[in-house]
Amino acid sequence: MDAQYDDPRLTGEHLRSIDTPTGTVTLVGVVHDHPASAYRVRTVVTDCDPEILALELPPLSLPIFERYAEDTRTPPLFGGEASAAIQAATTDRVVGIDGPTLPFLRRLAATLYREGGSLETVRGVLDRFASVTKNTLRCRLAGSIAAVTSIRMEVDSPVTYATDRTDGPERQAENERRQIERARAVMDVFEPSRAVAFGDDVRETHMADRLAGFRNDGDVVAVVGRHHLDRVAERLDARLGGDGASNR
Repeated sequence: MDAQYDDPRLTGEHLRSIDTPTGTVTLVGVVHDHPASAYRVRTVVTDCDPEILALELPPLSLPIFERYAEDTRTPPLFGGEASAAIQAATTDRVVGIDGPTLPFLRRLAATLYREGGSLETVRGVLDRFASVTKNTLRCRLAGSIAAVTSIRMEVDSPVTYATDRTDGPERQAENERRQIERARAVMDVFEPSRAVAFGDDVRETHMADRLAGFRNDGDVVAVVGRHHLDRVAERLDARLGGDGASNR
């Protein structure tokens, strides 16, 4: 571990690195809106200074998070880890790697057809897709309004935790660890529905493919949900023909 990463919020359990022909893809796992995650992405983006910053966001949602990142406060008040990462980046190449997009929709439809899911699964997948699309369009509208006015719309209420950015690294890291463990415990007890598992699989495959498309473009930092970190890393490494993603 690098010396500058001697911080409990920056342990290898949250970071994966995969070599490409022209650089390294560094995957940063986050808990949405958590102060430890915001600190982690700011530190990794600053340290790596990547040619590309990739975020687990639909491309249509990016403008509002870019506006949030213009905040004079560090990290920005709104936008969680995504706007914190954008604020820390020096590159102008910031990309969204999640759906919905037309390629994502084609992948979703093809996978549904190939796997022949039940009517209940298909309905659940389409309901989730419609919900995500609605939120994406709301983000796009907010970004368009922010681009021509001084109004900054809050598209999602920030998640609050029993810790904030004023607390020390150990307290933040411990709280974040409890959030991750609690989420895993819930998943162990309540197996996700087929629609949820199916949607996650398509999203992770789509994000890995998007990242693989940057293989010749230099260093990349990708910010993804902690729940997706290992599976995206495994799929990306398989596409690049590597020997396995390593903890940074």
